[in-house]
Amino acid sequence: MDFDVTADWHVASPYDFLRRLRHERPVFHSEHLGAYVLTRYADVRAAYGDPRRFSSAGSLTISRSLTEETRARLGEHGSFLSSFVANVDPPDHTRLRRSVSKAFTPRAVAAMERLFRELNEEAVDRVAGQRQADFVAQIGHEPSIKLTARFIGVPEADETFVQTHVKDWFQLFLSPQPAARQLELADSFLEYLDYVDRLVADRRKEPRDDFTSLMAGAEGLSHREVVELISTILLGGNDTVPNQLGNTVLRLLREGAWPVPAEKRQNCVEECMRIDGASLGSFRYATTDISLHGVTIPAGALVLLSTDSAAHDETVFTDPERFVIDRPNADAHLVFGYGIHFCVGAALARLQLRTALEVLGRRLPYLRLVDGEPIAYRKSIVGRGLQALRVAW
Repeated sequence: MDFDVTADWHVASPYDFLRRLRHERPVFHSEHLGAYVLTRYADVRAAYGDPRRFSSAGSLTISRSLTEETRARLGEHGSFLSSFVANVDPPDHTRLRRSVSKAFTPRAVAAMERLFRELNEEAVDRVAGQRQADFVAQIGHEPSIKLTARFIGVPEADETFVQTHVKDWFQLFLSPQPAARQLELADSFLEYLDYVDRLVADRRKEPRDDFTSLMAGAEGLSHREVVELISTILLGGNDTVPNQLGNTVLRLLREGAWPVPAEKRQNCVEECMRIDGASLGSFRYATTDISLHGVTIPAGALVLLSTDSAAHDETVFTDPERFVIDRPNADAHLVFGYGIHFCVGAALARLQLRTALEVLGRRLPYLRLVDGEPIAYRKSIVGRGLQALRVAW
């Protein structure tokens, strides 16, 4: 058995497979991924904390399934994200992260809470009278998309354009696609890059009170670095955070834990990220031969740090397949990474999840799953997200 991105179990329920790997082959070479996989918590955490041997340089540009025709269509953008903060090592990483961190101060993050609460209230207002909805399409995603757009400085009229093209980007680089579909997605991706490029250029000429203007005016950042930074933050707000909210709501409804009491909300968010993380792991490159558990990872090899497996490691989390809303060490998960590449937007993501649970729990206290509706996840190498989630109240 191997990792198989095309199989339903790969994203929906990989835990028996990952448990066997942790016990029997903690350093596993996946033919399907073309990578070595670290599955034990201690090894994943240590690799995150060792950027000299496990390099981030080029780690986000992985897409071994692209055809030569698609690569030719992308041209220089086939290596997109080559200068994004999570895709480089020090000293470039240190310089880039210092600039990005200026926008994610505790005060700035807290200021976004009121807006995000209002956006969630508006989302509920639109569907409250229906008594039934697709949580993914009609409730869970839009507030995060709008918050991210306001933060970045994307005009409201362009939000749908950005959302559509971000989804295409994700499919192109992080989900297997047929050759013809790859070309369609590549054209969409190039159109998206052109849009962000023009947004950055516009803000450089006429700055506003938004993140794009802040980065465009920052000293020491190239135009390409700013474009890649903006593009990737839009991915997080349009995809990763709302996917985590969908996973969280599904878990809580299945567990009969809805709505979540205020005093348990913060820890509940951590437990849901641990047990149903939207991010499944990160890729790295071995810079030297690395011997671990009797296996030698050769220099230059691609390595997947499986945070999904680490979050279910029974040596760290007691009875890991059981949802425990007040699990004392739930926040020990590695969904946001660890060390110098710890996610700069982690505080904002946590705030969004807590706020959404507060508003949705108060407004829709009798939320439930619609009987008989299948639960299907999007196929992906590194992300877990629902295609749809039918709910009623």
